[in-house]
Amino acid sequence: MSMLDSPAFVMTTQADGQPAGALVAFASQTSVQPPSFMVSVPLDSRIHEVANRSEYVALHVLPRNQQVLAELFGRRGDGAAETFARCPWRGGPAGMPILDDAAAWFVARTYSRSPVGDHVAYLLEPVAAWAPDGPEDLLYLSDLDEDLDPGQEAPQRLHDGSRSDANGRYGLRFTLDVP
Repeated sequence: MSMLDSPAFVMTTQADGQPAGALVAFASQTSVQPPSFMVSVPLDSRIHEVANRSEYVALHVLPRNQQVLAELFGRRGDGAAETFARCPWRGGPAGMPILDDAAAWFVARTYSRSPVGDHVAYLLEPVAAWAPDGPEDLLYLSDLDEDLDPGQEAPQRLHDGSRSDANGRYGLRFTLDVP
């Protein structure tokens, strides 16, 4: 599964004046009409603890030059106050923390929460979004340090994460031979 590269997303939220944020390893659009998105975070994480008390979350996609920001939110152990003190952010729609250095972001209402193994899947309904007018070269999970913890232990890599020109900017392309 590590062959399936995806953009690096940071989820932020806040409840009772306590901001929380984390790099997420599992995220995907689930519907075009009505628009919906799913993100999964570890059951034992601070982001889940805070998001479970909040009606909203914000999802940020990062530009390629923000590896440091991904690493900041990808390492467990820092308290939320220290993490947010080390990056520029502001209050956004529904009071959600918005990272100033994100390539794009959206705020979403949590439609449902479902346990999935050792994670919780949040089904989200976007309510506000911002994206630049032009294209942005995005940061992908394979661009990050293998020691980084996007909420879980890193699995053994099946490939080295390198992308050739044939792979394009959206990760690997592959086909399956079906008899």
